[in-house]
Amino acid sequence: MTQKPELTNRKSIYDGQIINVKVDMLSLPNGHKVERELVQKSNAVVMVPIDNNDNVLLVRQWRQPADQALLEAPAGTIDGDESADDCAQRELQEEIGYASRNLRALGGFWTTPGFCDEFMFVYLARDLVESKLPEDLDEDIQVEHIPLSRIPQLIRLGEIIDAKTIAALLMSIHLYS
Repeated sequence: MTQKPELTNRKSIYDGQIINVKVDMLSLPNGHKVERELVQKSNAVVMVPIDNNDNVLLVRQWRQPADQALLEAPAGTIDGDESADDCAQRELQEEIGYASRNLRALGGFWTTPGFCDEFMFVYLARDLVESKLPEDLDEDIQVEHIPLSRIPQLIRLGEIIDAKTIAALLMSIHLYS
């Protein structure tokens, strides 16, 4: 079994609104010293909302790092001591204008464990009811209703290229096959 290295020093490089960047000095069990960059980010949720007509409600929004608009599952960052379940409901209301009366936790994953400590919780959202909260001021979101049967094709064709969305969709689709 791999042993945990000893953290011998941590230096703060940047503290921002969304991320913090640290540099850790580690002493490995084999005696080697290594430096690791760490992006600290709050944990998040991603939801796969499916309506009564078996359409997945996805959002299209501009992503500056990707330099394009991406088709994604609704998602968002957990605020403070907010629970993942509460965050999932809030994000559904903000991004697609619905709440879920059947929200099911499917598990989760580390988004990029090579350099970031963000863990993302995955939910399947069924039995959707209209319930709109104001959008975040920094978001311009278009909601698209995509037949569930088209999802594998859209992934294969490169229409859906966001990793969290692909993971969440694949975690959800097996429940309907």
